[in-house]
Amino acid sequence: MIVLSVSWDDIGGLVDAHERFLAGARVDADVRDSVLDSWKRCRSAGLEPDQLLVPYAPDLTLDDSFLRAADPVLAGLADSLTDAGTTIAVCDGLGRMIQRLGGGRRLCDRLDEVRFAPGFDASEHVVGTNGVGTALAERGAVYVVGREHFADCLQPFACAGAPVRNPLSGRIEAVLDLTCLRDEGDPAMLRLVREAAHAIEARLLDQATERERALLAAYRRAAGASVEWRQPAHGTGTDGDELGRVDRAVLREKAEELLASPHRTLDEVTLSGGRTATLLRRQVQGAAGETGVVVEARILGSPRLRQLTVTTRPVAVQALPVTVPPVPAPAPSPAPAPTATVAVPRGGTLRTVVRPDGDGERGPGGEAPSPGPTPLLTDARLLLVGEPGVGRLAVLARRRLELLHDAGVRIGTTLDVTRTAEELTEVTVPRFADFVAVDLPDAVLRGEEPGPLGADVPLRRVALGAVHEESRLHAVGDTVRYVASSPQARSLDARQSVLEPVPPGAGGWFAQDPDRGERMLADGVHSLITVPLRARGATLGVVGFYRSGKTASFEDDDLALAQELAGRAAICIDNARRYTREHNTALALQRSLLPRGRPEQSAVEVAYRYLPAQAGVGGDWFDVIPLSGARVALVVGDVVGHGLHAAATMGRLRTAVHNFCSLDLPPDDLLTHLDDLVGRLDRGEGWAAENSPDSGIVGATCLYAVYDPVSRRCTLTRAGHPLPAVVEPDGTVTFLDLPSAPPLGLGGMPFETVELELAEGSQLVLYTDGLVEDRHRDIDAGLEQLRTVLGRAGRPPEETCEAVLDALLPARPSDDVALLVARTHALDSDRVAQWDVPSDPSAVSRYRAAVTEQLAAWGLEELSFTVELVASELVTNAIRHATGPVQLRLLRDRALICEVFDGSSTSPRLRRARNEDEGGRGLFLVAQLTERWGTRYTPEGKIIWTELPLP
Repeated sequence: MIVLSVSWDDIGGLVDAHERFLAGARVDADVRDSVLDSWKRCRSAGLEPDQLLVPYAPDLTLDDSFLRAADPVLAGLADSLTDAGTTIAVCDGLGRMIQRLGGGRRLCDRLDEVRFAPGFDASEHVVGTNGVGTALAERGAVYVVGREHFADCLQPFACAGAPVRNPLSGRIEAVLDLTCLRDEGDPAMLRLVREAAHAIEARLLDQATERERALLAAYRRAAGASVEWRQPAHGTGTDGDELGRVDRAVLREKAEELLASPHRTLDEVTLSGGRTATLLRRQVQGAAGETGVVVEARILGSPRLRQLTVTTRPVAVQALPVTVPPVPAPAPSPAPAPTATVAVPRGGTLRTVVRPDGDGERGPGGEAPSPGPTPLLTDARLLLVGEPGVGRLAVLARRRLELLHDAGVRIGTTLDVTRTAEELTEVTVPRFADFVAVDLPDAVLRGEEPGPLGADVPLRRVALGAVHEESRLHAVGDTVRYVASSPQARSLDARQSVLEPVPPGAGGWFAQDPDRGERMLADGVHSLITVPLRARGATLGVVGFYRSGKTASFEDDDLALAQELAGRAAICIDNARRYTREHNTALALQRSLLPRGRPEQSAVEVAYRYLPAQAGVGGDWFDVIPLSGARVALVVGDVVGHGLHAAATMGRLRTAVHNFCSLDLPPDDLLTHLDDLVGRLDRGEGWAAENSPDSGIVGATCLYAVYDPVSRRCTLTRAGHPLPAVVEPDGTVTFLDLPSAPPLGLGGMPFETVELELAEGSQLVLYTDGLVEDRHRDIDAGLEQLRTVLGRAGRPPEETCEAVLDALLPARPSDDVALLVARTHALDSDRVAQWDVPSDPSAVSRYRAAVTEQLAAWGLEELSFTVELVASELVTNAIRHATGPVQLRLLRDRALICEVFDGSSTSPRLRRARNEDEGGRGLFLVAQLTERWGTRYTPEGKIIWTELPLP
């Protein structure tokens, strides 16, 4: 074998492609398509590159017929690889290894270590990308080397695999694989394994049934003069003694055409070396009256042939008793050959029939050769036996079935409209058409319902498949408007497929775009099928299939196949469109439920980011809520799941948090109420009917923090949420050790709070788990990486958000992420005034004067009357109706805040006083004179607060 001078996986940036793919980065330009598709399948199957669980099945074996066909081929292949350091693996149709041949002790020991040995499963969904499993998944030969393997343990190897099909059934019977160490790998292994697979398939075909052998023997006895050529050992085989491979292929093709033709009986074929073959189509009749057809070849100018071989071609034929009359021989025969009645088995083979040349060889059924001379100038042979049309149509039918199978597997692997259209072109070019174009309206790309489509309706060229770059068709992304006479417009208007084997001279092909049409015809485009993409009663677009050059024009059977392919693609496109609509709706709902802009408050400087997941919108949310007393609440939460349900649940919880904040509840009490709400949502109480999408377990986590800029103290509590980080002004990063609590909705456990003092300029970093944890990184590694990124002093919150996302997030995150960064401020002491008030009503006037003096110092004299009245009323009520010490405090922030503290837990209640009542109007006056007022409770009592806008 030839050893590459440069390692395969060191070419084209493949060194880090595997790691970047696992991290979610794009690697399309660096990885071959078949390998990248395999990696995606492995990721979808949930495989971990460093953790494989390979099942073992003892006593595996293959059918005896397969082993008889494969053993000679494998023996020859093993001999040719004796010194190559390569092992041969034979696996069954499920990817389980049956046999391993050769390879040397060093290689075999390495393979045993990774369980690439008989009995173990090598399918792709078990061990990831490899020569066996990927060949099965791709249904074709593959070459995988080094880091192209998905599993880490397989990366030291290079392997080439190819499936082995039963030529009659088309089913994959086994997989053949060549494996060596990576440094000894060579892409030529792909050719070797493919040729070996084809050789096994040919031997499988040669294992004819007894009835087929009886057919060959009976015809030979009847004809007495039919001989066959052999594959030449060297050269092209056109040296006069033998028919070459090209001649034999031409004869087989012409025989199939003649067999399928209902009217033709003769055909003449010119062969190499000046020879001519005349093909004769004759009717034959069985004993029971059934009719069939035989095609014989008479070759003029052929010398005596000395080698017997048997060649076959897989074609499904009917069970047909056939009477084969003797073939007239050009030379006299000692005795007339008898007439024989034989049968072609159902599901059998159209065979090229041969006879020995009298040199002592025996026929396929073991019969002795018939005596008699062999002609030197004319050579008659039976090529095909069967029903009219079976040969060509059966081969085409099998190809179409294989194409439909591959289309069902490969179209619709994603819920992306554009990618689904591209998959349709990839499946059909070049197997069905030379060029395929998919055009959709922009509404479908946006996930909307498409309107009526027809002539002059603009469509977008979404996907284009071509056998070469110069397709002369509109490029991807172009806007296409089909005129009414074009096949595409007629197809859309009639909602039916249109077949045009030959483009009309002045029809739609030219009316659409004369210059482009002329160029297409000059390039050999000669046949077109257009099919409307219809699904669930709606027309989504149109697909055009083109053939050019020497490819045969489309036929009626091709039209049916095109309709089937387009129908499957249309369903997948509609599924992707509906998903896009649902995704966009959920995203719009979620963004409408998230905060818009930054609320007015002075306690913290905030920056935030929200990134939806690749799988769709989720339930992550954040909030910044101003509280009384110049305080601010910081909230981050995460609802389990994705989609509309998660987004709607997130909106409910965010609204509930706002409502609870308006009551000035302590953090632990707020989470207790939120926990009860989530529990009721889980049970569907009051929100959704039983078995509705909103019923069932919701599950959510939450972190709630309250920061007071006056005391610079922050109180935090959490429910199953990741720990917050505090970045001190000098850049020191600390993850706060908050008491753990179960997620919301489980109930029964109390929530604990932690209170700490933050230096001015500290940053409080709150986030959801999607930032630090995913399937490729555990949470400890994510937290350590976050600590490293945050450890920088003096960085503003906006820059902190950008740095964190750039360092921790992959290009396409698997979970949505919410990030909130708040830099703390402190309310200066000259903006705070506080007095301890004795429990004596006569002292109230003294503190009214103090309030007036403080307002004058702040330049707020015009508020003096209102604030005096409010402070006097609140202090008087506290002295008369409450207990404990009384405090009066003024805060000058974005508003003027007046607070009165007392030791009682009894809250005043606003009521309407009757005319005869002497009291009860004070709190009403306070409510009328201030912008906002309320009560909040503390461990020592309560605070009545009011806010007045600054002039």
